[in-house]
Amino acid sequence: MLKGIPSIISPDLLKILMEMGHGDDIVFADGNFPSASSARRLVRSDGHQVSDLLQAVLPFFPLDPFVERPVALMAVVPGDSSQPAIWEKYKAIIQQHEKLADFEYVERFAFYERARQAYAVVATSETAPYGNIILKKGLVKE
Repeated sequence: MLKGIPSIISPDLLKILMEMGHGDDIVFADGNFPSASSARRLVRSDGHQVSDLLQAVLPFFPLDPFVERPVALMAVVPGDSSQPAIWEKYKAIIQQHEKLADFEYVERFAFYERARQAYAVVATSETAPYGNIILKKGLVKE
């Protein structure tokens, strides 16, 4: 164990976060997402919610300041009248750590393709509809 690292961040997830470079994407996927078939690198985080992982990871994980929208969500499928409440929770968590103008909303199948190209996919037990999120890693400046 290490001091100051939240226990929700598994050794596998910590390794992935450390390996990632500027511009790499990581997907925090809900329980319905096809994580295993989409991931180049899969990190299991069963029993955890995406919002809890975001809260734990974002103090250590800079978002890319050189892109207009470093955070992407899966857009609501046309014809679905959902207004995902989880998105406001994600925005509040992110804004505690980073300045965020808005999310990028990515069509479902384009989101799947981005996930296949991402550095890693973190599979969670998130049950909220449209609970998937992609973070683009920025630079650590110290």
